[in-house]
Order: sequence, then C-alpha cells, then structure tokens
Amino acid sequence: MIISVFFAILITGYYIFFTPNHFDKRAPFTFEIEEGETFSSVTERLYNEGIIPGKFNFKLAAFIYGAQTKIKAARFKIPNDLSYLDLLDLFVNGPADYLRSIRINDGQTLKWLGAKVKRDVKVDSASFVNLATDKNFISSLGLNYNTLEGYLFSKTYKVYERSSPEEIIKIFYKGFTDFFVDTLKERADKIGLSVHEVLTLASIIKGETNQVDEMPRISGVYHNRLRIGMRLQADPTIQYLLPNGWRRLTYADLKIKSPYNTYQNSGLPPGPINNPGADAILAALYPEKNNYLYFVADGNGSHKFAKTYSEHLKYVAEYRKIVREKNNK
Repeated sequence: MIISVFFAILITGYYIFFTPNHFDKRAPFTFEIEEGETFSSVTERLYNEGIIPGKFNFKLAAFIYGAQTKIKAARFKIPNDLSYLDLLDLFVNGPADYLRSIRINDGQTLKWLGAKVKRDVKVDSASFVNLATDKNFISSLGLNYNTLEGYLFSKTYKVYERSSPEEIIKIFYKGFTDFFVDTLKERADKIGLSVHEVLTLASIIKGETNQVDEMPRISGVYHNRLRIGMRLQADPTIQYLLPNGWRRLTYADLKIKSPYNTYQNSGLPPGPINNPGADAILAALYPEKNNYLYFVADGNGSHKFAKTYSEHLKYVAEYRKIVREKNNK
C-alpha cells in the first residue's frame, strides 16, 4: 500500500509538473515581466492569457523549484507545450531580452545616441538613426520636421534589449512630451518662441556649457542678440556640421555653407543640434536679464561675459594666453 501511494504521488507529480501545457495562441508568445512585478501578478497574467491551465499548480511548481524570487524582468518568447517546470526554467535562466537602463545624456546627438542604444540595449544603430530622420515616421508623432534631434529627452529609461527602433524612439519621445507640459508651452508663447525654437536655443546653450548655473546667463546673451538682430555666432552650431565630431575650430570652418552656420546666418538655425536636458530647456525659457552680448571661455570650464566688443576682445586675449601657456607646458 505504501509503495502504491508512493507511485501514485510520483505519477501525479509527473503529470502536474512535467506534462506539456498547450495554449491556443500564436507561438512563440511574447510575454513581458516588468521590473518589481510580483510572482503572483506574473502567475495571474499567465493564467489570464491562457499560457498555463492552473495557477495553484504553477505556484506549487515554483515553490518546489525555488523560483518565486529568481524570475527576472525581461521580454520572453514562450514556445508552446512547455511544462510548468520548463516555463519556470525559461523565466529563471532565459534566453530573453532583459530590461536594461539606458540614459540619454544632456546634449547627446542622434549619432551618439545610436551608438549607445547599440551598445546598451542591442538595437541596430543605423536603423535607429534612419528612423529618427524618417519624415513619415516623424509625422506619425505629430511633428513636421526632418529629424527628431532635440525631441529625445535627456533622462534614464528602462527598455528591453532588442526592442524595435520604433518602440525605443517612442519611449524617448514620450520622455519629452511628459516634461514639456502646458505651462512651459505657455511660457514659450509668452517670450515669442515656438517649442521647436526653444529646443533649438536650448541645444545651443547646452553645447556652450556644462555649467548649469551659467546656462541662464548664456541664454540671456542669445536672447539679447536675437532681439537686436545680431548673429548668434555660436560655435556649437559649427561643431554640429563637422563630420568627424568636435574639435578646435578654424576660420575656414566658420565659412561652411549651411543654414546651421550661425556665423553666416541670422537668427536661430533650422533645428536643435543635440538633445538638451531639462536645465538647458528651462534656461532657454527663463533667460537671465542682463546686458551681455559676448562671452568667451575662461580656461577653467566657465566663461567671461562682456557688454562691449572691446571688453570681449580683452577676455579673448586672456583666454588665448592661457591656452598658449597650457600648450607650452
């Protein structure tokens, strides 16, 4: 009798835990486990989707397997006809597209961001950049521009590995729309700028400095220049045109023919030159009230500001002296 009971339990256990469970959906079925999601929630969703026939048996199998705290946040492809234990093994050991953190740094360009999504979340960089410059796709987001440069907001995101470029760009763009609320739109309208122009100016401000406390002052300089019709003459707009990345500019660079060349063209360039963060955007919207028209690097990571051209030339000479001294060391 004891042997019979033992074999009955063994057969029942084998039937419960090792028998394939068939589901009536297209296989493999894509199933996402979110960060911080409880095992009970995962079980409930699997049952509601028809992937498992019973919640109790699945939880019991997880208890025996010790899997309740081992499953990982990821996007899984579930084949059909897996047993409870096989399914748990998939959730614990993969393969899967795991949820990763990725940050868009302040002032990062689409080109650099393409390299980052390839490295961090295994998304093809060329496909990412091509889609971010596809007018039809951009139009589907309600924008009428040639590129999403400036609209992929600087913050940390959680995305699944090997997400489609469309999915990941929409996540980044939602970061911008969540940030740029109605009060900021009203402020832009009050100072006579469109949202696109605010982002364009913010990207230039960010290109000029990493010092957050300087951003409103630099913004004030550019607002002053725009108000009197003076060319912005912003070096970052020239750097944006260089094919091989940032370097020290030459006088020949300032003659590059492009609507982005703010040394040759008045007003703002056609669009942002990078993806600015919150600090630069707020600086563009709320510039410091000042009378400065010029600024130059001080050699220590900040800038010196001037109201007159003669004062500016003095600061330029001081900066060039600092550079020469550093080069001679």
